[in-house]
Amino acid sequence: MELNRLLLLTSFLLHIKEGRASPARLVCDTRLIHKYIGEAKDMEKKANQCQAPSALSCPVALPPVDVKMTQWKTKSNQSKRREILCDLALLVGAVRGARSQESQECWAGQLNRLYRHAEAFLVLLKTWEEEPWEPGCSAGSKELNTAVIFLAYQRLLQGKLRFFFHDLAKELCDRGQGGGRDPPPRGLN
Repeated sequence: MELNRLLLLTSFLLHIKEGRASPARLVCDTRLIHKYIGEAKDMEKKANQCQAPSALSCPVALPPVDVKMTQWKTKSNQSKRREILCDLALLVGAVRGARSQESQECWAGQLNRLYRHAEAFLVLLKTWEEEPWEPGCSAGSKELNTAVIFLAYQRLLQGKLRFFFHDLAKELCDRGQGGGRDPPPRGLN
């Protein structure tokens, strides 16, 4: 588990140049986003294997993670990035709130892992911002079930973040900044 955290951190750090993250490698090599999606599925699976179901005493606010492709395609990359930043900020806050309420060691361990992953993406996307980012996010739902937090993170990666990386790849990878491009993710055509 410690090795996985170190590998994730190393992967993110490899994309940083002179204090600013370079999205080219990350978005041009779709194996990375698929790796993170696989890790999100693994976290959800391990959390659902915990002995007792986890129910929070106070609900946490989760981001709206569904993607409406017709609307998504009309947004600028800047708008998409800000939307994902809001979603990640809400998700990190939800995980933080769930961690403070969780007494079961199994659930708490997976929530800590989820927090590190979501926080890493949030920090990474903030470094790509040209302007200071001020969160003004609206929640999609309130949730008492801890397992739903893991599902929301997984769906955020599989949907908005993967599609956003695909859109960035159109700009960055075709200009030779990140090597060759992989085929578009399913659901974009």
